[in-house]
Formats: sequence, structure tokens, C-alpha cells
Amino acid sequence: MTMFANTKAFSGFAVDDIAAAKKFYGQTLGLRVSESNGMLTLHIAGDRDILVYPKPNHTPASFTILNFPVDDIEKAVDELTERGVRFERYDNLQADDKGIHRVGGPPIAWFTDPAGNVLSVLQEG
Repeated sequence: MTMFANTKAFSGFAVDDIAAAKKFYGQTLGLRVSESNGMLTLHIAGDRDILVYPKPNHTPASFTILNFPVDDIEKAVDELTERGVRFERYDNLQADDKGIHRVGGPPIAWFTDPAGNVLSVLQEG
């Protein structure tokens, strides 16, 4: 099957409040965001767009839906904390005082958007 071989696919996820999502992704995270037909498009690096659509009975995903690679996780966590982001801590994963998990892979810290969807920053390299 070759019909999808050259199509520009994109991902998407649901939120329960488009206005809150627009403020969070646009202002708190500093992403370029556009709104059309009651939905958002997140314009992220690499010319990749992500659709954010409203779902009144939204249930947050129980997994990470979006990862943001960073060069310096300490700096990223500090800046996000200053912007009001709270980092998640999970019972089965050890994290430092900032919420950064440093065992078994790259340093990573998880946080949620206003709809409860899980996001992360992780250090590359």
C-alpha cells in the first residue's frame, strides 16, 4: 500500500478546554499556536503540526503524549517552574527535588497540560 507513503501525517490529542490549552501551549510553553474551526494547531520545530481538538468528556491519556527534547534539563525545569508548571512525581520512579528522573535513560521530567495530558522535557545527548 503506497497511498500514505508521501502524505504529511500529523498527530493530535484532545483537551476539555481550548482556551486554557491555547494559553498554556502559547504563553506558558511559548509555542506558536493558531486557532481555526474551534481547534488549535501547535506549530512545533521541524515543520510539524499537532492538532488539539475539544472533547467535552475528555479523559487524559495515561502516557506521555508529547516530549520536548532540551539541551539543559535543569534550565528547562527551572524556567517552566517559574512559569507555574508543576512537575509530576510517580511512586515507581525516583526523582530529584526538581522532579527530574535520572535512572535508566535520559534525564526526564513529566508535567501536565490543563486537561491533564502528560508531557515531558528530556535532555538530549
